Amino acid sequence: MAEEIFGSPFEILKKIVSVAYQVVLLPHLSNLHDVFHVSQLQKYTLDATHVLDFELVQLKENLTFQVAPVRIDDVSDKKLRRKEVQLVKVAWSRSGIEEHTWELEIYMRKDYPQLFTGN
Repeated sequence: MAEEIFGSPFEILKKIVSVAYQVVLLPHLSNLHDVFHVSQLQKYTLDATHVLDFELVQLKENLTFQVAPVRIDDVSDKKLRRKEVQLVKVAWSRSGIEEHTWELEIYMRKDYPQLFTGN
């Protein structure tokens, strides 16, 4: 049985628990953990016209990779118990896939000042 992880089909080796599956990873992904939560999987329907084009990702020693932010989409003030922090909703893009996260504005201004020009 094949499931789709990150847009590509991988064979399921075994069901670990009702919500976790071990999959066969390609050799260049062998440094990744091979057990995934069902929320990361979706059923893959075999399609002969589907061409797989795996992107080689340069991983750092701590198994992370660099993704640059594209833009700031929103701002928000978060009230904590004794202080207030400013958050920004950041659009990140890698290989045409866009994702958003809320980040502390102070760190984003320090690391990516170009996102705040004109603000």
